[in-house]
Amino acid sequence: MTRIPLELKTAARPAAAPPSDSNGLVDTFGRRHNNLRISVTDRCNLRCTYCMPEDVTFRDRSELLSFEEIARFARVAASLGVDKIRLTGGEPLVRKDLHKLVRLLAAISGIRDIGLTTNGILLADQAAELHDAGLRRLNVSLDTLDESRFLELTRRTGLDRVLAGLAEARRVGFAPIKVNAVAIRGVTDRDAVPLARYCRENGFELRFIEYMPIGAEAWEREKVFFADEILDLLGREVATLAPAPDHDPRAPAMDYDYADGGGRVGIIASVSRPFCASCNRVRLTAEGKLRSCLFSLDETDVRPLLRESGTDDVIADRLRGSVHAKWAGHAFNTAHFVKPNRTMHAIGG
Repeated sequence: MTRIPLELKTAARPAAAPPSDSNGLVDTFGRRHNNLRISVTDRCNLRCTYCMPEDVTFRDRSELLSFEEIARFARVAASLGVDKIRLTGGEPLVRKDLHKLVRLLAAISGIRDIGLTTNGILLADQAAELHDAGLRRLNVSLDTLDESRFLELTRRTGLDRVLAGLAEARRVGFAPIKVNAVAIRGVTDRDAVPLARYCRENGFELRFIEYMPIGAEAWEREKVFFADEILDLLGREVATLAPAPDHDPRAPAMDYDYADGGGRVGIIASVSRPFCASCNRVRLTAEGKLRSCLFSLDETDVRPLLRESGTDDVIADRLRGSVHAKWAGHAFNTAHFVKPNRTMHAIGG
């Protein structure tokens, strides 16, 4: 297969003035933010090596935002142009009665898209009530179909439960269903092809995420299985891939379609093709900290405003200020990169 080039996109500052729309979420680089990632818990029923340590102390449940507090923040964000929400964790399905939060969010004017990222362990039991509540989009994390490597990566058993969850989600009508795999050398080079065939057979969209410096373990660039390697491998062993004609330039994944019509593959190439220049995402942690970037070193605490005496206008100002101060990009391809002191499970994916 001919290698498909990946354009390296830098996060250089455009010649943009400060936000001209005082009601929107625009940073000093002219990026408009409409995508809110909300972590509902830092707890998880797996211990993925690239995400969190084996021994971890979770926050007391009293520290976590209530569903009503989350919904209030989402209403404020929607008034500033946010129309997409993704629920994350930790593992969001360990949060009791999550479907009740989905129902609250689905009722907010302006929110047109609600998604969920899950490891799938509890999905079979909750898929129907989540769908009934208004959830339509799912991303299920699954790095391998091999039980021994699943145990090695997650430090837990449960591959059969993940596969059962995917089957049930498809049965109740979720669409699209995306399967997320972290691209790690030594794993992805063995498991990409079986995963691709499984997703093609079941109508799921496979997405690879280049291994990033955000987990508990020391990051080694040599462990990254790069996007162009994935494309070459799938093109040789599965079917020819070509860039999708309807790719959204603001989306983190670069999409490729199989030439034989057998589905789509997405590549989130955070290392080899940084997409910071088009980033439209802001994050709210489970305990109420605003982060304008996954790799932020600074946070804005909005929990006191949600829990005590803050007005919606003050909350909106804090959100605007956090986005306005957003930096150009993560910079982990440079000597200036500083790894955040939080791991992925404590931030929210």
